[in-house]
Amino acid sequence: MAAIPQLSQPSPTQISKMTTYIKKVAESPGLTSVPSSYAFTPSPNDQAVSDEDPEDSIPIIDFSLLTSGTPDQRSQVIQELGQACKDWGFFKLINHGVPESLTEAMIEGIREFFNLTDEEKREFEGKNFLDPITCGTSVNTSMEKVYYWRDYLKVFVHPEFHFPNKPAGFSELSLEYCKRTRGVSRELLKAISESLGLEPFYIEKVMNLDKGLQMFYANFYPPCPQPELAMGLPPHSDHGILSLVTHNGIGGFQLQHNGMWINVNAIPNSFLVNIADQLEILSNGKYKSILHRAVVNKKVTRISLVITNGPSLNKIVNPAPELVNNGIDQPAYHGITYKEYLQRRQSNSLPGKGNLDRIRI
Repeated sequence: MAAIPQLSQPSPTQISKMTTYIKKVAESPGLTSVPSSYAFTPSPNDQAVSDEDPEDSIPIIDFSLLTSGTPDQRSQVIQELGQACKDWGFFKLINHGVPESLTEAMIEGIREFFNLTDEEKREFEGKNFLDPITCGTSVNTSMEKVYYWRDYLKVFVHPEFHFPNKPAGFSELSLEYCKRTRGVSRELLKAISESLGLEPFYIEKVMNLDKGLQMFYANFYPPCPQPELAMGLPPHSDHGILSLVTHNGIGGFQLQHNGMWINVNAIPNSFLVNIADQLEILSNGKYKSILHRAVVNKKVTRISLVITNGPSLNKIVNPAPELVNNGIDQPAYHGITYKEYLQRRQSNSLPGKGNLDRIRI
């Protein structure tokens, strides 16, 4: 296990300039309205919100049929997986093999981390997006005029494992969880490769996943007195290849589909899996990353856990030549290293899929 970097303690002057965690704001005595620095004006152009339609719901993929089903069952699931990636960019993954007890322990560990004092959390604040451990609030407070109702922990967990050393035992628990979910992701990417008409290990090889960047995100959304004025996370797509999402049973995840925002109702002990930007590039737009967001509520804290799997940082990601119709079509995206993609995304704070739009041809 790689050593956790030792960060210097901030001076009192530095502390005075640090961002206040939203947990502290939400717990302010007598808070009855959203402070102006967190209040968004609702957009009249925002799409309507709909509950999932039972007859047109997010696809469900049975992971066990990919790993231990018959050849016919596996072939059928790969076909269903490809259709889900093409039509939705999202699917619910069941029977994935990650113990429910481990996921529950992770959620509790996340809760304990955010219950640390502000001073303890400041040990892990980091300074920029590529620091191995970053704890903060909102999205990018140095550039934002209005803040999001969210605290977060972001950690690089592969190819080197980093993690906060508080609370006790959380790092060891997270190492096991990250290994398990990385295995699930790599198995899914084999099937996704096949659904694109490529050989099973195509994505694994071309993305250099042995040295790929796996990132752990934990999000903390406390109760909000005026949830209609605040936003947990704005509409965005994920920057990696594939993301796995789970939460503490409290709704608030919405995805965009057919011009509407869909409230996602999770299946117990499942992952919500979504296509991310690098897979859209590699597939030359056949599979698209989809906008999603987090909304907040008035009564209870929502905790979500996201595992994002990406290429190695120095990998230049291009559309797969095999998917550009043997040269008949043109590549839809310019090649770019994953590291540069992350840096552009952080420095520009482009909304929605703006960062991906900038490399479209």
